[in-house]
Amino acid sequence: MKQILTLLTVCLLNSLTMLFGADLVLTSPMDYQVVQRSTPSNGTLRINGQLSEQVPVTVVFEGRILHENVDVPWHRLDATVSGQMVTMQMEAEAGGWWQLEIRVLNEGQEIAKAVVAHVGIGEVFVVAGQSNSANHGEEKLTPQTGRVAAFDGTKWQIANDPQPGASGEGGSFIPAFGDAVVEKLEVPVGIVSCGIGATSVREWLPKGSRFPNPPTLVSRVEQLPNGDWASDGAAFEMFTARMKQLGPNGFRAVLWHQGESDANQQDPSRTLSGKLYRESLEKLIRESRLAIGWNVPWFVAQVSYHVPGDESSPDIRAAQASLWKDGIAFEGPDSDSLKGELRERNGQGVHFSGQGLRQHGKLWAEKVLAWVEGK
Repeated sequence: MKQILTLLTVCLLNSLTMLFGADLVLTSPMDYQVVQRSTPSNGTLRINGQLSEQVPVTVVFEGRILHENVDVPWHRLDATVSGQMVTMQMEAEAGGWWQLEIRVLNEGQEIAKAVVAHVGIGEVFVVAGQSNSANHGEEKLTPQTGRVAAFDGTKWQIANDPQPGASGEGGSFIPAFGDAVVEKLEVPVGIVSCGIGATSVREWLPKGSRFPNPPTLVSRVEQLPNGDWASDGAAFEMFTARMKQLGPNGFRAVLWHQGESDANQQDPSRTLSGKLYRESLEKLIRESRLAIGWNVPWFVAQVSYHVPGDESSPDIRAAQASLWKDGIAFEGPDSDSLKGELRERNGQGVHFSGQGLRQHGKLWAEKVLAWVEGK
């Protein structure tokens, strides 16, 4: 009797689903999400969703990607259903914004459908470091192409300054950088901003990493009983967690812009030597790669400028360049070369003016594009 009742219940549920349909909500990709392309012409969309109720095992999942409202045939997808959760994937042409549509068919009749209005297959970058990697510029910028998006760990959106996920409420180089990449490669660009203003490389190290002298700001470090100092690991955990969300090979590279808070500090005991800077940044690169489980490429910029009269630290610059020379990272732009009207407060500050942000973005794009196109 129990088996008969169970069978009747399943049949009733299936009948109700066929009569009234079900709801399908896609949790990924999100609206305005950019997925890293795997070849110059294609990428793989990993699609996750939730149904409002269980559906018959005989249902069929189909998907299509619409380009500028051109009618496109549906393609059957190999979906895995677990309860009300469904996962599937499909190949998509590089470019965007595309519209993704997924439907569920039961005996040829549509019982559920979901749409993501803006999906891109393009280039994704993680940006980290201190204030000039974040939102501390003098002018807020907006992407002119409309195809640069940013991810804050929860949602995607057009990458208008200030960039979500990074410190500061001002402008960044990211809209100008993203626009330059879009215009050259003709694909959307996704950015994950992780920069924290005024941070030393010491503050980005894994929890418990030791060093002999503290940075100027000590909110992310602690002094040990023997007099040494150690990172509390908070920045490292945030940084690696954000990268893990994108998955293995889920972005092109890390763009690292940091060094001002280690070079030429007012209290010389807080300055980091070039030797220790090199050791610390190499450790950060290697340990973060281990934490996320794949060998992500890094670009390291030349960064040590403060104000007129304190325009560079040869020691820190040599340490940054040594990482390129030893094949640990790729060469980023020389941001110390951006002076005068390219800096805030009529050239008197460490952060960039609006003109400086645009030039900074251009310099980053030149370095990254030469490498991407070479691949």
